[in-house]
Amino acid sequence: MTRPSSPPPVALADYERLALERMTARAEAYVNGGAADEITLRENRAAFDRLRLTSAVLRDLSGATTRTRLLGLELDHPILLAPVAFQKLVHPEGEIAAIQGAGAARAAAVVSTQASIALEDIAAAASTPLWFQLYIQPDRPFTRDLVARAVAAGYRALVVTVDAPASLRNREQRAGFHLPPGVEAVNLKGMAARRDAPAAVGDSPLFSGFLSGAPTWDDLAWLRGLSDLPIVLKGILAPGDARRAVEAGAQGLIVSNHGGRILDTLPATIDALPAIADATRGEIPLLLDGGIRRGTDIVKALARGATAVLIGRPYVHALAAAGAVGVAHAVHLLRAELEVAMAVTGCARLDEIDGSVLWTA
Repeated sequence: MTRPSSPPPVALADYERLALERMTARAEAYVNGGAADEITLRENRAAFDRLRLTSAVLRDLSGATTRTRLLGLELDHPILLAPVAFQKLVHPEGEIAAIQGAGAARAAAVVSTQASIALEDIAAAASTPLWFQLYIQPDRPFTRDLVARAVAAGYRALVVTVDAPASLRNREQRAGFHLPPGVEAVNLKGMAARRDAPAAVGDSPLFSGFLSGAPTWDDLAWLRGLSDLPIVLKGILAPGDARRAVEAGAQGLIVSNHGGRILDTLPATIDALPAIADATRGEIPLLLDGGIRRGTDIVKALARGATAVLIGRPYVHALAAAGAVGVAHAVHLLRAELEVAMAVTGCARLDEIDGSVLWTA
């Protein structure tokens, strides 16, 4: 008897299953792992599951749309690809395939500083708006040149990751993760290399000088002087930091705990979002990443104050499973679920989604 073929993917979870069949054990540890005991990694998802939506019937949904405007971009929907490093780990075409998939699904995307393909080559392959994710390097002149490259290549905003001075990811350590030949952070070639020796037992593992080049709030003012691109800060969880970012001239924030990859036991992003929305008072757009797996999650994020959301692991799973076609299909599935959720909650437009769609006892 012929064994039936695997059913086609109909949800993002199906792409995660397919990706496991195609990734090496070390790549899987890198993509799916989180910090320490991975409590925050799991909580990002669990917090969405605890929220419930309420339905609304007999609403006029004529002319319903998912279109939105974000930092000067007219977008067909509020789903963006988050920056993910080293995408050649899971597919030979890496970021090129991901960006082509994003274009087919009409999704804007954020390209990582640590992409495994040059930022100029990614931009040349894009048919959708791109933002450039920036890690401010200890080599500030190199960082300045990196910003200039992004401007010249046509990127539309700088997404400055501010929450990742250091991390410990035990799943990667146990798997013995290292970059294989042919995969590297090509955009950082030529940067002055650090010469930090591994700390011996008894010495300070981190505070003996490793953080001496870490960025501070002063660097935000410096960055603003390098280009006219909007600056979006990624990695904001505290209302005080959100307020300070607005006052320092940030033009958008991404509420993020780095997918649970930096410090374990941080709160889920969807739980942190309401207080940040209160602190920023609608003055700048808020985006959210971490745990988005369903269209209902997008509705919940918008109901709590987000303008748009980003997905990371889900599109990397789709990239591993089916390349550009997989990425496009994954975004399409998520957009279809969003439209279903909007229809059942009675929202014809994204700006109609507010706290009233969340069920309360």
